[in-house]
Amino acid sequence: MYGLHLSVGRVAVFTAQGFGVGRSPVAPGTFGTLIGLPLVWLQSSFDPLLAVMFAVAFGLFAVPVAGMAARYLNSDDDGSIVIDEIAGYLVAMIAIPLTPWSIVAGFVLFRCFDIIKPPPIGLLERKIKGGAGIVADDIAAGIMTNIVLQAGMWWL
Repeated sequence: MYGLHLSVGRVAVFTAQGFGVGRSPVAPGTFGTLIGLPLVWLQSSFDPLLAVMFAVAFGLFAVPVAGMAARYLNSDDDGSIVIDEIAGYLVAMIAIPLTPWSIVAGFVLFRCFDIIKPPPIGLLERKIKGGAGIVADDIAAGIMTNIVLQAGMWWL
């Protein structure tokens, strides 16, 4: 135990960075979203109400973790924080039957909405501060993705 020093801030950063994936020098948000795949797979085994509760619980967990990590990193929204992408991708895939196509479509749509930030996503990012602001825009991108995927499933 000697020499082992884990502060709450360091644990929050490690968790918020997707257990280190967010430290990728290239496309940390994309790699962070990929980290969400096992959770999406787990969530897909739940009935829709439980899937919503799971995504909400993860999002509520992500808010203080992202906020604490941002404070520890002395940043408003450090690019290495990817727990928000994980939370958003969970929302994107609620009640979507998992197939290779739906996983890829959900992933691509979510990343596009998260990167481009069409209204109201960009507004949320600018107006809400702290951990809630870090997570809110990704939740909104997830909601938009889910709507498009649901419409696509209905239309096809």
